[in-house]
Amino acid sequence: MRMNNSDLATVVAEANGLGKAEAKKLVDGVFAAIADAAAKGEEVSLPGFGKFKVKQSAAREGRNPSTGATIKIAASKKLGFTPAKAIKDKLNG
Repeated sequence: MRMNNSDLATVVAEANGLGKAEAKKLVDGVFAAIADAAAKGEEVSLPGFGKFKVKQSAAREGRNPSTGATIKIAASKKLGFTPAKAIKDKLNG
């Protein structure tokens, strides 16, 4: 089973007595704020849920699996998530 933005907005709407469209704006706003903070290199800490943190990946050499040729892999940034202890405990019963 999988939850998407629309499903999340429905849960938020029902839990807070909001219209679905209003809740969807709020959900979209939260994700946009997290993305904007990450783009600035900021860590987003949500107590009881977890942390979103930008991680740097250095440039490196790799191999093309089809040809075996050496290729250069450019440096990049990745958004990592570390769940809080409360979430880990909930997942593991």
